[in-house]
Amino acid sequence: MLGKLIRIGRSERRLTAQDLADRADISRTTLHNIEKGAPGAEIGIVFEVASLIGVRLFDPDERTLALHSAHLDEKLTLLPQSVRPARNEVDDDF
Repeated sequence: MLGKLIRIGRSERRLTAQDLADRADISRTTLHNIEKGAPGAEIGIVFEVASLIGVRLFDPDERTLALHSAHLDEKLTLLPQSVRPARNEVDDDF
């Protein structure tokens, strides 16, 4: 669930995976594994990435977590698969 929250937070802030990976000083592959919930990522790195995005790390109520997880799954289906940086308009006035 934490990986889903990180991915949603990154998409909502319009950060590319490379931008966030650079800010966290990790590889894009590591960030991808964190967002997918792969067990190989170090927990300290996961927490650091979550804090960069502004994700709350703990919630004591299990029912809230289950509802939140279902809501995140729904939200992920609506988000675009990738985020691209905005194109800069070319200033060709001489």
